[in-house]
Amino acid sequence: MGNFRKMYLCPYYPYMPMYSPGYWNHFPNQYIPYKDQASAPIKLIDYGPHPFAINIEEATKQNNNFRMTLWTGDYLQLTLMSINVREDIGLEMHPNLDQFIRIEEGLGLIQMGDSKDRLDRQAHVQDDYAIIIPAGKWHNLINIGNVPLKLYSIYAPPEHPFGTVHRTKEEAEEHHRRA
Repeated sequence: MGNFRKMYLCPYYPYMPMYSPGYWNHFPNQYIPYKDQASAPIKLIDYGPHPFAINIEEATKQNNNFRMTLWTGDYLQLTLMSINVREDIGLEMHPNLDQFIRIEEGLGLIQMGDSKDRLDRQAHVQDDYAIIIPAGKWHNLINIGNVPLKLYSIYAPPEHPFGTVHRTKEEAEEHHRRA
C-alpha cells in the first residue's frame, strides 16, 4: 500500500494523494464538479501540460473552430476540429508522428495512402469512428455530410504550437504557408 500512495502524490503537496478532495483545487478551471457538468459550457483553451480531465464529446461538439489545441504536452497533443460541409482537412502527411482521429458528429470520407497520388485506402466514417494514421502516410478527411464534421485528433508527438486556434481552414493554410 505504501508504494501505491507514493505513485499518486500531488506535485504541489507532497503528502496529498490525487484522490484527496483538495487535490483538484490546485488546478483552476480544469475541473468541473459533477453536478455542474451538464449546464456549464466548457472553456476551450489549451490546458497543457497540466493534469486534465474533460468530457471530450461535449468539448468536441462545442468547438466551432477549424482547428484548436485543447492540450499540448511534450509528447502528445489533443486538438479539436470542426470541418464545414463540403470542406476537408487538406491532403497532408506527417513524417515523424502518428495520429488518432475520433469522429463525434457528422459524416466523412477518409483517404489514406503511401503517396499523394495514390490514396488507395478509403472509408466512410461517422459518429463514434476512430481513424489511425501512421507516420509517413498521406491522408485527407472530407466532410461529405450536411452538418459540420466534429472530431478530435491526438498527435504523438505534438504537431501544432501550444495555444493554436485556426478559426477557418483558410486561416490554417495561411499559418502553414508562413511557417
